[in-house]
Amino acid sequence: MANSDYYIGLISGTSVDGIDCALVQFDNDQPNVIATHFKPSDKKLREKILQLCRGKEIDLELYGQTDTEIGRLFASATNELLDKASIAASSIRAIGSHGQTVFHYPRGEFPFTLQLGDPNSIAALTRITTVADFRRRDMAAGGEGAPLAPLLHRNCFYSPEHNRVVLNVGGISNITVLHKNGQCCAFDTGPANVLMDYWIEKHQQKTFDKNGEWASSGKVNQALLELFLDEEYFSRPTPKSTGRELFNSSWLLGKLQQLGEQTAAEDVQATLLALTVNSIVTDIKQLVSPDQVYVCGGGAHNGALMQGLQQSLNNCTVESTAAAGIDPDWVEAIAFAWMAKQTVEGIALDTSAFTGASEAIILGGIYQA
Repeated sequence: MANSDYYIGLISGTSVDGIDCALVQFDNDQPNVIATHFKPSDKKLREKILQLCRGKEIDLELYGQTDTEIGRLFASATNELLDKASIAASSIRAIGSHGQTVFHYPRGEFPFTLQLGDPNSIAALTRITTVADFRRRDMAAGGEGAPLAPLLHRNCFYSPEHNRVVLNVGGISNITVLHKNGQCCAFDTGPANVLMDYWIEKHQQKTFDKNGEWASSGKVNQALLELFLDEEYFSRPTPKSTGRELFNSSWLLGKLQQLGEQTAAEDVQATLLALTVNSIVTDIKQLVSPDQVYVCGGGAHNGALMQGLQQSLNNCTVESTAAAGIDPDWVEAIAFAWMAKQTVEGIALDTSAFTGASEAIILGGIYQA
């Protein structure tokens, strides 16, 4: 008999660096992390995913095989997590798998979002019931499909005494504004690591800018920053969400071409970091005067980014979610474990304040073990 409080959350984010896995037990709907595991994506699979993310001339054979390959990798990561924790698969009630987003298009007559990582493969290879396809169910209810992690943010970080913002800095940044009066909203603010990672890989063959050191070695080009900020997305009303389909290498190179002058590579990196800070801070200040800003995702480890945020938000504290009791590296994986719990228990979730969905709905599809 499965322990009704044990769930696993799985996600591979916009940075496409690997799979975050969290084994979580819940007490009165509050998470207690039992074990975590990170399984890196190999270089060849990452290249396939990024090829699909470009959204042009898609090879259906590549699409289908990559979907299965990612599903098998998610299953392998789950089994490794269980081995690490010395817990049997039979003890887990469900897996919540976000999958790997390859394209997100929430606008137009026929909005859609695509996450790869076949949940049938995950359920079969782990022998654990798997909940997946959370985002498309939200879209079917008229929502953007993203962001969804704010559901957990609201559940775990709300305070009746403080105005709080939970900031997730991954490939894309999103904020969850939690007013002490109970009102809340959330949306994607724009690019974060997705462009900085691309730029440092192009020039230094590194997958990320550790602690923002390369960005710190450059100077912000104000003319380039203004070109970056001259993007329709930033002024678009909420709800809104975005991803690699907009903020990608073509977008960045196009802006550099518009600039029409040679710019040192480290100065471009410094300006990309400034873009991330500026877009986040502008949105926060328009919505709330926060007492506390809690940061999760890879950006919580970027000292230059954290310093830039604190300098721009000097009337509040800016610190990682660890200060509120949840490790910043595992917030999103925990979120999908929590969503899986709600789904298997038949609980409808109200995402209207985050995605614009028209009604509270049970998210995701259930794939029985």
